[in-house]
Amino acid sequence: MHVEPITCYRPRPEAAATLASPPYDVFDRAGAEAYLAAHPGSFLSVERPDAASSPAAGPDAPDDVYQVAHDRLADLVNGGSLLRDGTPCFYLYRLEADGRSQTGVVAACSLDDYSNGIIRRHELTRPQKEDDRVRHIEATGCQTAPVVLAYPDNPVLDALVEAAKTAEPLYDFVDADGVRQTVWRVARPAAVESLRLMFEHVPCAYVADGHHRAAAAARVCRRMRTEGGERHTGDEAYNYLLCALFPASRLHADPYDRVVADVAGMTEDELVAALEAQGVSVGPRGERPVRPSRRGAVGMYAFGAWRELGLPDERPDDPADALDVSVLQDRVLAGVLGVGDPREDPRLSFVGGAAEAGELERRAGDRGVAFTLFPTSVAELMAVADAGRLMPPKSTWFAPKPSSGLFVRRVSNRECVLDGRRRHRGEQDDES
Repeated sequence: MHVEPITCYRPRPEAAATLASPPYDVFDRAGAEAYLAAHPGSFLSVERPDAASSPAAGPDAPDDVYQVAHDRLADLVNGGSLLRDGTPCFYLYRLEADGRSQTGVVAACSLDDYSNGIIRRHELTRPQKEDDRVRHIEATGCQTAPVVLAYPDNPVLDALVEAAKTAEPLYDFVDADGVRQTVWRVARPAAVESLRLMFEHVPCAYVADGHHRAAAAARVCRRMRTEGGERHTGDEAYNYLLCALFPASRLHADPYDRVVADVAGMTEDELVAALEAQGVSVGPRGERPVRPSRRGAVGMYAFGAWRELGLPDERPDDPADALDVSVLQDRVLAGVLGVGDPREDPRLSFVGGAAEAGELERRAGDRGVAFTLFPTSVAELMAVADAGRLMPPKSTWFAPKPSSGLFVRRVSNRECVLDGRRRHRGEQDDES
């Protein structure tokens, strides 16, 4: 892998807890608006300009929506909440929740590695969401949140990271969801070079979270290379992707559940019969929610009751087709309910992170059906990516997730912060 230290805008230590926000894509618009109402100083106003303005963001949105992100980012810098760290360095980023801890390295990864398969994907992107992030990068000139990468465990890298964590942290706070977030800055040249060289011994990494951000950055890179023409050298900031790299064994996967808006006109008996015809076993009705504890089991809520489904034991040899989410898609969502393309069908929605049963029941309502799944494992993700295959969309949900706004990496010359503007009184580059 080609992994480099970064320069970035980052919060002043006393502003980090207020500014850090959950990722943009864990909210629908109503949820983002509610979060911003409760946390008006949050970086989510940059990540979700649709929630901070009247028009909705998206591929057909007016440019004014994305200008909101540009202007809000400029305000944070000129107001002193974000400072410029001009020394190339790595950051160590630890997330602790529910008795689990994971520490990653925040860095810039080569987008050529993303294109040639050293950074491996396992999921197709949705065109509208990808277009949204392209327009966001173009408007702000920045990558505003890291893509989460999993890399095969490396004991030497682990030792280097643990040694660097003995220093005083730059940030250490507990966020609104109860996740403790701690950041260390690694700027000493020898330590920076040791980490950089060790990543050259990592053969590959896997996109765990952030497929749309990565795809959007790659598109922006291709465009800027074309526009640069003979001036392009390969060293420009747009050739790299802001990432948080975690050892694969430290990442924790939660379920990613599905809700279909209707049962395709079937009665309850007809639904049960159609499932059994697909080789799916159907348990008795019950009131208690079903959260699967093993591979092959699926919970289903429909017609006001929960049932446990058993997917067929015989699975294809292909690692992607053998996943629970793939079997559910083929046998149940497509085979019974007529959901042909999970990327495009408006009847299908996704609920990540082991949602409460009440939320799934509410979303299914009287006419729909909800499915709870056993989590797709990191090992399954890696096997699919190694085979060059793809999972159905929204097959993995990793938690806890890195916040947005702690590391903002400039990739273009768009004037959005400090450049060409009078500095906030007392503001200076942090070169320490």
